[in-house]
Amino acid sequence: MALTWDPTHYLTYADERGRPFVELVARIGAEAPRTVVDLGCGPGNLTRLLVDRWPGARVHGLDSSPEMIERARADAGGATYDVADLRSWRPEQPVDVLVSNATLQWVPEHLDLLPGLLDQVADGGWLALQVPGNFDEPSHVLRRDLAERAPYAEHVRGVAHPASHDPVTYHDVLAAAGRERGVEVDVWETTYLHVLRGPDPVFAWVSGTGARPTLQALPDDLRVDFEREFTTLLSQAYPTRDDGTVLLPFRRVFAVAHLGDGS
Repeated sequence: MALTWDPTHYLTYADERGRPFVELVARIGAEAPRTVVDLGCGPGNLTRLLVDRWPGARVHGLDSSPEMIERARADAGGATYDVADLRSWRPEQPVDVLVSNATLQWVPEHLDLLPGLLDQVADGGWLALQVPGNFDEPSHVLRRDLAERAPYAEHVRGVAHPASHDPVTYHDVLAAAGRERGVEVDVWETTYLHVLRGPDPVFAWVSGTGARPTLQALPDDLRVDFEREFTTLLSQAYPTRDDGTVLLPFRRVFAVAHLGDGS
């Protein structure tokens, strides 16, 4: 069954999800790029920030989800959008800024794609990426452990699981891939402490992203049971505090590669 994404659900906690994008783009030093591409743009709410940052550029968003692209086109905000698979995407001409935010973790062996992505960036251009690095946290471990139990296991076998690497690995892959082009690589990590509110907020967060493939793979009756068990486990791992909030630590890894100008 093909995975579908729900833009409205994904935009729950949009401000919290958007903070890493803003901090990633802030480290891109491009002054007047002609072409900017958001690879894995989702519903386009963050792509529009690229239009604000570089109003003279042609900003283009790409995503493999038709549902996300439909939502992005509904409020394009000066950008254009298309459905595309980042594994096979090739622009007509190298781009000046290529951004991939919280997308590559869904692509198996995505380190192998980084040299090819650098090849799509023009001399003097920028490649910037961000991936979650929280896959050893309870929000993921509890889901994986629960999904391995009967009666769920037979239905979720082979579903997509996000994964990423440590900062040193991203640095070394990008540095090696861009060495002959004079690349400069800046890599860092940040752990955010999101203050969430509302009923079962951690489940609301993960069910729109990391847990979605698992939930979608389950039959309707089992999904209800899985959600109930998963929500209980999450509420124990992330208890509600006296002020009604829930704290969600979330580690993310960032990398920005600036290519030489070819001189």
